[in-house]
Amino acid sequence: MPTFDRPRRLAAEAMGTALLLATVVGSGIMGERLAGGNMALALLGNTLATGAILAVLILVFASISGAHFNPAVTVAFALRREISVGDALAYMAVQIIAGVIGVLAAHLMFDMALLQVSTTTRTGPSQWFSEGVATFGLVATILGTVRWRPEAVPYAVGLFISAGYWFTASTSFANPAVTIARGLTDTFSGIVPGHVPAFIVAQLAGAVLATAVFAWLHGANKQSDPAGE
Repeated sequence: MPTFDRPRRLAAEAMGTALLLATVVGSGIMGERLAGGNMALALLGNTLATGAILAVLILVFASISGAHFNPAVTVAFALRREISVGDALAYMAVQIIAGVIGVLAAHLMFDMALLQVSTTTRTGPSQWFSEGVATFGLVATILGTVRWRPEAVPYAVGLFISAGYWFTASTSFANPAVTIARGLTDTFSGIVPGHVPAFIVAQLAGAVLATAVFAWLHGANKQSDPAGE
């Protein structure tokens, strides 16, 4: 597989993250407009679009940048020493900036005010715990499939996030860049900016825990082989 230089990898991360946020926010706007007040239907539309675009974006950009699109994922790979600290910091900066650009693009597509501040409340222990669980599950999905079934990563990630929209109280942001960007949209997908830091702390905690757990799970067993013989 070819190795791409940093500018190309950062461009891939930027494009992927911007398209992800444009989809998350744009599908939320579309879902809310078409659902006629039925929030379950709006969430379903938001879910289907997000899960689908994640699979597509990973297929498109994984061979260039690894298709992180998520500072929590980048932290996990930095802890595994699969990306340098310098590259990790550059990835995270680009992801955050591109996420905001994606939100602005969604507003522009739907003829809304570009600059907004969310008023959607998302806070409390259940929401924070949900974000920890969601991010743990996302990183576990990536680390589990990238080792044994790398070709399945795009579909596994899309499916996990689709499920996470429905089994977590927070609707599974599981991504600090997404969380920051969603603070800047006063739409179905938003989050009050003041509630963002706690989400990010929970997300990073979930990512670090998943990285540690899978380092142990995938570690060599010196006493027995995988069949237990």
